[in-house]
Amino acid sequence: MERRQVPRDVIVVPRWVQLVGLPLLVIGAWAVANAAGRVLLLFVVAAVVALILNPLVRLFQRARLPRGVAIAVVYLAFVALLAGVIALLANPVAGQVESFRQSVPNYVRSAERGLTEAQDWLDQRGIKVNLSRGGESALSRLERDLTSRSGELVTFTRDLVQRVIEGLFSLVLVIVISIYMLIYGPRFAGQVRRLLPAAEPGDRERDLPARIEHSVARYIGGQLAFSTIMGASAALMLWLLGFLGVFSAGRDYAVFFGVFFGVMELLPFIGPVLGAIPPIVVALLESPLSAVWVGLAFVALQQLEGHVVAPNVFGRALRINPLLVIFALLFGGHLYGITGALVALPVAAMLRELAAYARDNMVFEPWPAATTKAAGEPLVELGERDHDANRHENDDQHLHHEPEAGEPHERSVRHRA
Repeated sequence: MERRQVPRDVIVVPRWVQLVGLPLLVIGAWAVANAAGRVLLLFVVAAVVALILNPLVRLFQRARLPRGVAIAVVYLAFVALLAGVIALLANPVAGQVESFRQSVPNYVRSAERGLTEAQDWLDQRGIKVNLSRGGESALSRLERDLTSRSGELVTFTRDLVQRVIEGLFSLVLVIVISIYMLIYGPRFAGQVRRLLPAAEPGDRERDLPARIEHSVARYIGGQLAFSTIMGASAALMLWLLGFLGVFSAGRDYAVFFGVFFGVMELLPFIGPVLGAIPPIVVALLESPLSAVWVGLAFVALQQLEGHVVAPNVFGRALRINPLLVIFALLFGGHLYGITGALVALPVAAMLRELAAYARDNMVFEPWPAATTKAAGEPLVELGERDHDANRHENDDQHLHHEPEAGEPHERSVRHRA
């Protein structure tokens, strides 16, 4: 016996919603986003943080901890982990920074000698370019200009302090908002599930909140793995350059440069460039040829990043077309700068899951199609036309039906009636 297949529940979008509701929803969302400004950014960042930490909160809840206590444990564990990482890296990084600070005078003297040699080379060939003027080198003039512009430096420092304070205040707000989102998250997810078609237990494809949370977790895991791989690769590359004698400071500061490069990889687009600047500047103080070799090494590393590491890591994590990734990064950076670019990919991953869920679980109520007729005749819908055709066909069959023996002739009865 053939088993009857139960139809799958889907969301049917009525025609009036397609015509009026969806356009108004898009326009209203855009207006609210423009009016909210930085407030919307804070809530988006907090939502991403809450989605990242929610699996850990559920893990502690399985140990029979109340949800509020589990949230507190997760945040305390996160702070402790961050402090542990900083303490683990503090000694080697601080040692390398101190060694670099002590080596700065040697780098400056080396650069002074390079400028003098370059000036002699230009003078011998009659090229009238003054790298040093009146016994004062270009570096000395730079130092004098910086000293004379100490007032501008004070203004810059004051603006920097103000921005740091604003950033810390925003960080506190993000933490507070994310805590509230974690507290009320299950209630909100339950309301969303009640509005949507029911999903079987364990069916993540039809569970929209679970799909969104999983997409953000995939992105964060991929981004952390990508930054770790690139930071370790940069440190190993600089250590090899130092070991080969191409960039002597690379072996001493490999850990510091590698950590900095890995952190900068968290920033889309400009991260690899910013991460390569410090080692190139230090190599330039050693010699221009060393800077050229270090720059070429970072170009090769970025090619490896773009063609090998990134496709394998993010290809499994995001499941988003590369063009959409680039658009999301540019759009987020245009709206909210670096912070917008940071949250652009998690938001894009969530929107992708929303679109995939709508594609699989939502249908639009079809609009009635119409067919054209001759001038002066009314238009008839396709459904009505098919119905009339079936009716005429049934009438013809009825008129041409020959009654069998013993069957009363219906037309005769009707005629006598």
